[in-house]
Amino acid sequence: MKKLLNTLYVTTQGVYLHREGEAVAVKRDDETLLNLPIHTISGIVCFGRVSMSPPLMGFCGERGVLVSFLSESGRFLARVQGGATGNILLRRGQYRSADDPAKSAQLARIFIMAKIANGRNVLQRAVREKSADQAAIAAASAYLARSLEHMARCPDDPLDTLRGMEGDCAREYFSVFDHMIVAQKNGFQFKGRSRHPPLDEVNALLSFIYTLLVHDVESALEGVGLDPYCGFLHRDRPGRPSLALDLMEELRPILADRLVLSLINRQQVSKSDFKRTESGAVVMDDAARKLVLTAWQKRKQEEVQHPFLEETAPIGLLPHLQAMLLARFLRSDLDAYPALIWK
Repeated sequence: MKKLLNTLYVTTQGVYLHREGEAVAVKRDDETLLNLPIHTISGIVCFGRVSMSPPLMGFCGERGVLVSFLSESGRFLARVQGGATGNILLRRGQYRSADDPAKSAQLARIFIMAKIANGRNVLQRAVREKSADQAAIAAASAYLARSLEHMARCPDDPLDTLRGMEGDCAREYFSVFDHMIVAQKNGFQFKGRSRHPPLDEVNALLSFIYTLLVHDVESALEGVGLDPYCGFLHRDRPGRPSLALDLMEELRPILADRLVLSLINRQQVSKSDFKRTESGAVVMDDAARKLVLTAWQKRKQEEVQHPFLEETAPIGLLPHLQAMLLARFLRSDLDAYPALIWK
C-alpha cells in the first residue's frame, strides 16, 4: 500500500522555493518561512506568483515529487515531474484497452454509474437532513435512479450514448445544488456550473477543489504506473489528464461537492472571502484559500471503510486505492473495475 504523504500547497504570493540540502525551503525576501525535508512530501502545488529554483525542480523530479503550478484561482498552468515509472506492460495494456471501443465503453460505463450513484447519495443525504425544497431534490434523485436502472438494463450502449446520459444526469444534479445550500443564501447562490471562469462563489469553490482532487488523482495514477493522459471516458487531448478526469468522476460528489456544501452551510467561508476580477471571474482571497486547503487536508485524514477492500483507510488514500484497483483490472487480475460507491 502506498504510504499517504503530505502535499505542500503554497499560496503566499511572492515567495521563492529552493533546495537546501535534502529539504525544500520557502523564502520571502531574506526570511525563511518554511523548511521541509523532501521525504515528507509527495507533491507541491503552487498558486499564483510563486517561483521555484531549477535545482529544486530537478531534485523534485529525482525524488518523485510532482510539482504543479496553478493560477491564483486554481486554473492549471504547468507541471514538473521526473521520468515515467511503472510497468511498460501495464501501460501497453492501458493503451490497447483505450483503443478498443468496447473496452473503453465498459470502463466509461462504470465511471459514469459510480458518479451518478454517488451524486444520488449526496441528494439523498440532503433529503434526510431536511434541506430546502426536498421535493425538487427527491425528484432529481429519482431521475438519477432511473438513469442507473437504464444503464444496468442496456449494457451495450455506445460511448456517445453514455456521455449523453452523463451530461443529462449532471444537469439534473446541479439543477438542485442550490437547494442544498441552506445557510448564507444571500451570499451563495448557485444557478448552474460555470467553469472558465467561475462566475459565482459556489463555482469558485467547486472549481478550486476539483483542481486539488485531479492533482491527487493524477499523482495516484503515476504512482501505480498508469498514464494519466490516456483515458476511456475522456478521450485524448493534448495537455489534458484524461484518465485522471475519468477516475475523478466517481470521487467528485463525495469528496469535493460535499466539502463545498459543508464549508458554506457551516459558515466556514463567507461572501466577503471572494472578489470579482475585471474579467468577471470570482476568486477567493488568500485567507479563504488557506482555509479551504486546511479543510481539504483535514478531510483527507478522516478514515473510512473501503467497500470493496473492506479495509479502513484515510480518505486521502482513496485515489491511490482506486488507481491500484484500476491497474489490477487492466492487468486482468480483476474481472471488472470496482468503482468506489459511497454507502
